[in-house]
Amino acid sequence: MSNTGISFADPMTPRPFRIEHVHQETHDTFTLDLATRDGGGWTGFAPGQFNMLYVFGVGEVPISISSDPQVSGRIQHTTRTVGTVTGAMRRLKQDDYIGIRGPFGSRWPVEEARGRDCVLVAGGIGLAPLRPVLYSLTANRDKYRKVVLLYGTRSPRDMLYGKELQRWRGKFDLDVHVTVDRGGNEWHGSVGVVTTIVGRAGFDPTNTVAMVCGPEVMMRFSVMELQRRGVSSDRIYLSMERNMKCAIGLCGHCQYGPTFVCKDGPVFRLDQIENIFGKAEI
Repeated sequence: MSNTGISFADPMTPRPFRIEHVHQETHDTFTLDLATRDGGGWTGFAPGQFNMLYVFGVGEVPISISSDPQVSGRIQHTTRTVGTVTGAMRRLKQDDYIGIRGPFGSRWPVEEARGRDCVLVAGGIGLAPLRPVLYSLTANRDKYRKVVLLYGTRSPRDMLYGKELQRWRGKFDLDVHVTVDRGGNEWHGSVGVVTTIVGRAGFDPTNTVAMVCGPEVMMRFSVMELQRRGVSSDRIYLSMERNMKCAIGLCGHCQYGPTFVCKDGPVFRLDQIENIFGKAEI
């Protein structure tokens, strides 16, 4: 059983999922649409949780679930090609099978944020773990005050979910800001790291829940900027995905101070890890 109450079968046994579609998001990032072969005991997930994806005969890697939690029978994972397993994963095609263990881990505070402003800060592929949050917030839009998405990438070509971003930016009840490190002649938006647009977003820092996901250095500076705006540490949440191997706290690879990222995270409230967050070699 996961720490959200969502149950799953033997946590060490991958279940087969059929690939329905492969979406090429950027030159090195892709999304897999997956469906269970026979139901497979899949009972859904909470935004923020991850699965262990197993390429038969190659190995497995932890990948956040990036699909809509309200849609049953369809699971999406977005990942970047960075190693042997994700390289093999990228070569899979429609109707191939992949193994899944999960879901594992903690969740984003979607329920706790009701009645508050919600600020999502994403860097690069960090938008993928926050995508289910946006689906959940927009499906229950009347339960939240302002919903703000701040998204930064290296260049316009590195943006994920381009068509969805356009739809989100066109919604009158979402406040979406996008920036890039390097723009080029065809880019007419903001240029600069994502922390430079935190100050432009309109939200009430005394009544805000912030969720941050991206490279660790980006999260450190985003936290500093949110705190400078007045958001308290107990209202800032971070996704600390790193070094996960077994996903159930047995192997010790993902130990983070006194916690295990796979079992106690990957989503942590800042005040729970503030004394070790950003410190070298932890």
